[in-house]
Amino acid sequence: MATHEKEYYTGRYAIARQPTHIISVDFQKDFTAVGGACYHVRPCVDFIQQTLVPHCRRHGTQIAEIISDYRQPRPGVPFAHCVPGTPGYQSEIPADVKYPQAWIKCMHSPGWVRENGGVTARSPGTPYPDAKGFTNWLAAVVGPPENNNPLVLIGLTLDCCVLCTAQELFFRGYRVEFLIEAVDTYSGSQEEKHSLFNTPLANWGRPVSWQEIRERTVPSPRKDKA
Repeated sequence: MATHEKEYYTGRYAIARQPTHIISVDFQKDFTAVGGACYHVRPCVDFIQQTLVPHCRRHGTQIAEIISDYRQPRPGVPFAHCVPGTPGYQSEIPADVKYPQAWIKCMHSPGWVRENGGVTARSPGTPYPDAKGFTNWLAAVVGPPENNNPLVLIGLTLDCCVLCTAQELFFRGYRVEFLIEAVDTYSGSQEEKHSLFNTPLANWGRPVSWQEIRERTVPSPRKDKA
């Protein structure tokens, strides 16, 4: 067990053997592909593409997805990226391992949306909060928080949109986890990533290793009755 994991194994975030849902955040080409507007070398990209996705495909695990339409206008943000109709907007999560209906946000928090979000041929509206819409999407895709199933976050970036998503999930009563190998910061620094797991991310969730998630998402061998 890594040092930064130890303190998360008690209390609210104790390990639970129950169904696990995976939510991907902003795993889009402007962040993941060479030449993308926000590209940096980030180890989580290869891990998700080469390890997690094949695992999900083998075991029938579906990934829920949050993506972004970052066209202007966006108050406080001066440039556009993840623009619908461009390669940078495209998700890198294959269609066969994800739920068909993604949630399309337009700010760092998934609670903010816009008119014509994700619609290439229409002008984007001004961002506005839609807390009810996001709550309803979660309930439809991963179930209500009362189910008490862990929600495992993957994607980009840990110090911005993944963090904001964790907060929104926590505030709704979900149990939040961060798959260590499947998240990275904007810079891609591993030292920065592991520091964030202790503070501030510990306020809203706990890091989990790939070994734990792999064991939790592989069906147990069937035991025949004697």
